[in-house]
Parts: sequence; structure tokens; C-alpha cells
Amino acid sequence: MQSTISINGQKIEPGENKTVILNSYELHTKTKLEIPVHVIHSKQKGPSILFSAGMHGEEINGVEILRKIISRNEIENLKCGTIIAIPVINVISFLYASRDLPDGRDLNRCFPGTKKGSIGSRIAYDLMKHILPVIDFGVDFHTGGAKINNFPQLRCVFNFPANIALAERFSAPLIIDSVYRDGTFRKEASKKNKPILVYEGGESMRFDYVAINEGVNGCLRLMNSYGMIDFDVPQNPSVKIKKNTWIRANSSGLFHMSVSNGAPIAEGDLLGIIFDPFGHGEEKIVSPVNGYIVGINNQPVVNQGDALIHIGMNEE
Repeated sequence: MQSTISINGQKIEPGENKTVILNSYELHTKTKLEIPVHVIHSKQKGPSILFSAGMHGEEINGVEILRKIISRNEIENLKCGTIIAIPVINVISFLYASRDLPDGRDLNRCFPGTKKGSIGSRIAYDLMKHILPVIDFGVDFHTGGAKINNFPQLRCVFNFPANIALAERFSAPLIIDSVYRDGTFRKEASKKNKPILVYEGGESMRFDYVAINEGVNGCLRLMNSYGMIDFDVPQNPSVKIKKNTWIRANSSGLFHMSVSNGAPIAEGDLLGIIFDPFGHGEEKIVSPVNGYIVGINNQPVVNQGDALIHIGMNEE
């Protein structure tokens, strides 16, 4: 039998499915915004997994992934362990469909946060104080930025075997070696020995159903591998990406892509062409390496130096 857990003073008993409030935050209009946390706490012992999304308000694919997950019958009748799901961490930026908070800060650079700091710092503090102690590991869902479409991928640190093991259970199409960044939830959680994987898929403010379905299936694989649900999803043949690089525009103009996101490529392959909008020439973009397309820029009008195509390599 599992023990009772508590999130910010709100108790969840074994066998209970409950929505609690992480905390409430006051806007300049005196409006109070709350962060709902869905807790499915089975009676039988097992891992406690965090699924979180909406760290950036315009990254909606993760919100949809968690909506689909928490509405499934398998989750409502969890066989063992605990699921803690936060579909929208950054409710304030979600309200404005904005990446950043009203003060211009990026919530995912505010960790570990402080109790009496800015709104971002307070949200970060509450996650560290009330959520991290009751989980074993988690997956934080993100998307690419404006016009940047990321092929479904998990980001983790390859030097930590626990990260790799979790990523293989989730089995996204791509698993990318990604170092910790200061101020992020992932880095601060790692200091507490709580591995957090970052799932990236699609672009901001646009539903990408391939990325959404891969995210849902990854969650189901992860839970199934621990016996939490009885729902078998076939494994992906995941490709591990050890290095990555952005291909940038040497000239300005109209960019026409010649490859598909996620496709394998070889050195010398044509990636796309930049055409002069006035018909005075063109620049062919070819791959300098063997690898895979892990992200693309969907902006058709590009300037010199713009990032066009993100390539990952699975060789040192």
C-alpha cells in the first residue's frame, strides 16, 4: 500500500484521483490565477512520474498531449504508482499565448526560484518545494519556437545512465544528448537526483499531430514499462544523436526546403535552395555531414545568418 502524499498542504490518499492547486498568483488587476495539478495516486506501490507542459505559454502541443493522457481510462485506473500531471505550468503566459512572463522573463530560466521573488521565481519555487519531493522522475513537454518545427525528440544528458534508461523506455524517434542549462527545471531537478527528460515536438501555436501522437505513445510506453498500465505500444527504433549543428543562410531571399523533418541525410545532399526574390540568382544549401533532420525553420523569407535546418549526428 502506498502512503498518503501531500502537495502544498493538500492530501491525496492511496486510491484517490484528485485535482489540487499548486498555488495561486495575483496579477496587476488583482486577478488570481491558479495552477491545477492532476494527481492519480494508486493503492499499490510504484514509481511517481511527473508529466508537465506549458512552461512556455505558446507551446501548446504538450498541453494537448497531457489532455489526452489524463482523460484515458487506463490512467484513471492506474495499477500501481502515481501520476502527477500539470498540463499548464505557466498559466499566466498561456493566458496571453506568450513564451515569456509579463515581466519579460523566461520561466524556464527562473529555477530554483524564491518564495518572495518575481512571479516566475515564485512558480519555480513552488515546483521545487511542492512537486519535486513527491516524484521520482518526469517528462517536461515543449515545442520549437515561432516557425521552428522540432521533429519528435527527447533531450537528456547521455553521461547519466538513468536518463538514457528512461529515454529508452519512452522511445521517442530521436534521443538527443543535451547538456543542462542554468536556471532550468531540468538542471535544478538533477541536483535533487530527480531526472527530468525534455520532450520537444512541433512548433509554437500550431498543433502538430505527429508530435502529439508520439508524445502520448511515449507516455504510455513509459507507464507500461513499469506495470502502471496494461497498454502495449510498440517501441520506436530510436536514433541517438550525440552532436548537432544548425545550417545557416549565407544569403537572403526565399527559402525552399528540399528535405523532410526527421529524414536521414548524407553529406552532399541538397537541403534546400535560397532564391533571390528579384530573380537574380540562387544559393543551393547542401549538407556538410551525415545525419538526421531534427528541426526545420518554416519561415520562407530568410536573412543572411538565419538558422535554416537543424542536423543531428549519431557519430562522434
